[in-house]
Amino acid sequence: MKASQFLISTLKEAPADAEIASHRLMMRAGMIKKLGAGIYTYMPMGLRVIRKVEAIVRDEMNRAGAIELTMPVVQTAELWQETGRFEKMGPELLRIKDRHARDYVVQPTSEEVVTDIARQEFKSYKQLPKNLYQIQTKFRDERRPRFGLMRGREFTMKDAYSFDASASAAQASYQGMAQAYRRIFDRFGLRYRAVAADSGAIGGDLSEEFQVIAATGEDAIVYCPDSDYAANMEKAEALAPRGVRPPAMAALTKTPTPGKSSCEDVAELLGVPLATTVKSLVLATDTLNGVGEAGQVSTTRIWLLLLRGDHEMNEVKVRKLAGLAQFRFATALEVEEYFGCKPGYLGPIGLKKPLTIIADREVVLLSDWITGANAEDFHITGVNWGRDLPEPDRVADLRNVVAGDASPDGKGVLAIERGIEVGHIFYLGTKYSQAMNASFLDVNGKPQFMEMGCYGIGITRLPAAAIEQNHDERGIVWPDALAPFTVVLCPISPDRFPVVKEAAEALYAALVAAGVDVILDDRCERPGAMFADWELIGVPHRVTLSERGLKENQVEYQHRRERTAEKVALDAIQALLLTRLQV
Repeated sequence: MKASQFLISTLKEAPADAEIASHRLMMRAGMIKKLGAGIYTYMPMGLRVIRKVEAIVRDEMNRAGAIELTMPVVQTAELWQETGRFEKMGPELLRIKDRHARDYVVQPTSEEVVTDIARQEFKSYKQLPKNLYQIQTKFRDERRPRFGLMRGREFTMKDAYSFDASASAAQASYQGMAQAYRRIFDRFGLRYRAVAADSGAIGGDLSEEFQVIAATGEDAIVYCPDSDYAANMEKAEALAPRGVRPPAMAALTKTPTPGKSSCEDVAELLGVPLATTVKSLVLATDTLNGVGEAGQVSTTRIWLLLLRGDHEMNEVKVRKLAGLAQFRFATALEVEEYFGCKPGYLGPIGLKKPLTIIADREVVLLSDWITGANAEDFHITGVNWGRDLPEPDRVADLRNVVAGDASPDGKGVLAIERGIEVGHIFYLGTKYSQAMNASFLDVNGKPQFMEMGCYGIGITRLPAAAIEQNHDERGIVWPDALAPFTVVLCPISPDRFPVVKEAAEALYAALVAAGVDVILDDRCERPGAMFADWELIGVPHRVTLSERGLKENQVEYQHRRERTAEKVALDAIQALLLTRLQV
């Protein structure tokens, strides 16, 4: 490709609404243009990156035995109604009607459609296993689309779905995809972690997220530097502390804490470690008990969760506890009814009405701890289990882990870094096949529901994640596998010096013949402007040809990560590039 024939539209400044590095740089490098909130045109430079992502994904999916197809962007509502997701999915699902007032959706994902295909096509165990995948446009009506391609409404995704005759076979398919995903992300040339993830309402333990490491990532990744353990924050277990509860040493005392409603403020006022304070979180669950004269009747149950003041509740873990799957935070009236006090001074001693108390594993081993007194401007110090209040009704892992906690695999302590989720694989079981009656005849001729797995990669999100990991003050720094062009040739003043133009054309032709993804900048731009463009765009390898250098039979080679160029003999530059590119 020659630059004069391509569309290069770099900007000196990013739009005001570009908040993160990838958004700013993709706009400035002319890779995307905003059409509407969360909706972008992929410009030629950006599309080349996306196509390279797709090519790697497609190559490894095919290698793993998956079969490509394309499912409609607009899907009939009837399939979504079969699984109940037409009503349950909420406003993120874009619902539309055609001219005949029939309901459709703009797909955010394709479990329903692919399951419909499977129930029509796969009638016997002899036709299984199968893995169907597509690379297709998706739409999710995000309430607040932001960060460019990182959280847009329209995006491209690779979604694959495996169908198996048994749970053990489905797990084998899952493991095959897990290995394929590792090959994919290795080929991208990015730093990433495959982390154990919570599978949510689907259940089961087979779920992994693929996270690109970046300081700006929204997700916290928990890992052990001394082992292979890695999980997302929702999944990471906080082990119970070792040892026994120390004996009580302090007297139970109602202590004034005027205006100090947070654990941090109380610890500072009393001059004690924050870890000696206990926070009270009041939850409620509602259970429907049929229909009475006034409509549906429900019973409300109140729960008190106790965590150390320096820890945060993990909502996913709490929802997995028996009875708390549908919890909500208690209202001010409910808090007043059970505690006789407003939030900020709540505690488990002196309750107005009994409730269920669940203590975190750390809290149950505390002695002489501090909690709210259920009286405004007061806390109780010197609280001890057994002496001052009964042991909790239940003890559970309620919190987010923190750096320095023991690793669940017993091989060291945990560290935390930030990541951007760009891939997710999980075992679905029969969630969709059962809802849609997707069955087959097993070896005994009996109908069975297909066991399914689901495997996604954010195709258009991945370039943004790559930029968040790889950029500097000059622009993007692409890994070779994802760069829009791998090599750029920059001739200096080719319109004035024929020898420069001829040498550049000859090198360009040789590299094209060798299979190198090269662009020749023949725009006759000033060197400073030309270099700035390619540093902003992030092409990894640059070769500069000048009249002065060619007099000495030399060119200059510079990698995008390097600050200075090196002189290379003209007749040696192709071999150097092929070595660096491993072509």
